[in-house]
Order: sequence, then structure tokens, then C-alpha cells
Amino acid sequence: MEVLQAQLALMPEWKDMLQQRYHILYTIALSKGIGRRTLAENLQLSEREVRKEFDQLRGQGLIQISRDGAEITESGHLVLTSLKALVDEWSGRHEKERKLQQRFGIAEVHIVPGNCDDSTQSQTLLADEAAKWIVAHLESRMITAVTGGTTIAKIADQLPLTTKYQQLQFIAARGGIGKDVQLQANTIAAMFAEKMNGSYKTLYIPDRLSESAYDAMLQEPFVQEMMDLYEQMSILVHGIGDAAEMARRRSSSTEELNLLKSQQAVSEAFGYYFNAKGEVVHRIRTIGVQLEQLEQTPFIVAVAGGAQKAQALDSYFQQAPKQTVLITDEGAADHLIDSTNY
Repeated sequence: MEVLQAQLALMPEWKDMLQQRYHILYTIALSKGIGRRTLAENLQLSEREVRKEFDQLRGQGLIQISRDGAEITESGHLVLTSLKALVDEWSGRHEKERKLQQRFGIAEVHIVPGNCDDSTQSQTLLADEAAKWIVAHLESRMITAVTGGTTIAKIADQLPLTTKYQQLQFIAARGGIGKDVQLQANTIAAMFAEKMNGSYKTLYIPDRLSESAYDAMLQEPFVQEMMDLYEQMSILVHGIGDAAEMARRRSSSTEELNLLKSQQAVSEAFGYYFNAKGEVVHRIRTIGVQLEQLEQTPFIVAVAGGAQKAQALDSYFQQAPKQTVLITDEGAADHLIDSTNY
């Protein structure tokens, strides 16, 4: 019997205690200054329980407490890193990751705890996992393209400030002007560059173009430069949306909404709409990353969570490039694994 198994046989309650304390420490790490009451509310624990855990963690030198709340120490970060694989194994997330990786035939799957539909903490966990993956795979002189959206913007928030890399370039994966500027690919590319000591390229053109305007734009030098950069990108970071919801957000015409409904569109990614089989049933005429360019992109990171996104994820991953890395949450993963949902 291994030492760990022997310890659990003697003290089975230790497993739950370790997972809870790990979860508390992880939440403190993400929050970068959090009070007992807020932590108790986020984790649905009593303040008394949280106070006890704070004392234990501070006593071990894993957190420090100031007026701003609790913050993790360097020792705390080391503990999180050392225990992550074990905690994921105990929680069953490793097995879920393996199942989804095999089901979709993709490079990697990473699952974070919770359900983004009803937890802002899970949204932060999702973004943090994606940020860590990106940092671990970046190399100097890489070109990274990013799409827009709330999820991708949160990833930028979780990136560390660093000067480790040289000549990194972040580019908008598609054009955009108008409302919701903070959630557009142009703004998010700039946010990534600011955190990672890189440069960025934007694409300030309408999200939708007429056929004549589209053809004219393709002749513009700045557009041709962006298209060349898409051919050279090493990493693409994108979200996946529900087709109907994305169409509504884009203020699509009644005609287009009816078309998507008749074509049974289920998911959307970078301007393409897919049915349940992963087939393209519609696309927006816009300047940006083209579907055929994905096959030659070394790393593709798809980030989406929440049980309500499960059907869209299932749709998109019917045809996703094999080098794709999926970062999602338990809310979506559990629905995907239960194939009776679809």
C-alpha cells in the first residue's frame, strides 16, 4: 500500500479537508486581496470556518493578511502548483478531461471547478487556467491572435506582468468598431500586449461588410498585412458562443435570424456558424481569421464554460482542428459527458 493510500485509510476525512483548504487557498490567489466575509460568501462557508482556515494558512506561511484582506505568499503558490494534479485526480476532473479529449480527438482538455453560468469565481478560474496555459507556451517572437468577448477579456486580466519575452505580437483576430469597445478583439489584443511586454496590431473596420466593401477592403495594404500575420500566427485564442445568442448580440436582421434557425445553427466562433454536426451553415462577411487558416496554426486555445454552453461546444468540436486545446468548466463538461443531453 502506498503511503498516501495508507494515510487516507487511517484518516479518510483528510481528503475532504485538503481539497477544501486547497480551494480556499486557490480562491485567495485569484482574488489578490479578499476578506473573510467575501470568501465565506463565495465558497458558501461560515465566517467561523473561514477564520479558522485563515489562521491555519497564515500559520503555515501560505498567506499574509493586511488591511486589503488575505493574499497568497510565494510558498502558497508553490503548494498550489505541487497539489494541483492530486486535487484534480481526486475530484475526477482528470478522468473527465481524458474522456472529452478522446471524444473530440483534440490535443488537450483542461477543466476547472464550478459552473460559469452561476459563479463569477468559476469565470475567473476559467480565465486563470487559460492565462497559465498561454504563458507556459509562449516563446519570443510569437504572434498570437485573440478574438473578442467577455471570456477572452477576462484572460487578459489574469495574465501576469512580465518582461520575460522579446518581440511578442498580439493581433486582433477580426475587425470591429462601434459599441462594447472593451470586449472587442482590438482592445483585448492591446491588453494582452500590455501585460506581456509585446506589441499589437488592430483592425478597425466594421464587423459586417457588403460584398463590394469586403472586396475593396481586401485590397487595402493594412488588411493585406493582417492577413499575412494570420498566416504566421502561432497561437489563436478564441471563445465559442451559442448561435442564437451571438446573432442577437450582433443585432442580426430578422432575415439572418430566420436563416440561422432554418439551418439549425447551434454554435458560433470567429464569425462562422455551425450546426450540430460541426458543419458551417453561415458566416459573417468580415475581415479576420479564416477557418482554413486554423489547420496550419500550431496552437488553438478554445475557452468557454457554463452548462448552457455545452451544446454549442459539442457542435463546434465535431470539426475542431486536432491541435485545439479546450479550456472549460465542470458545468459544461458534465453535460458533454452525459451524451443523453443531445
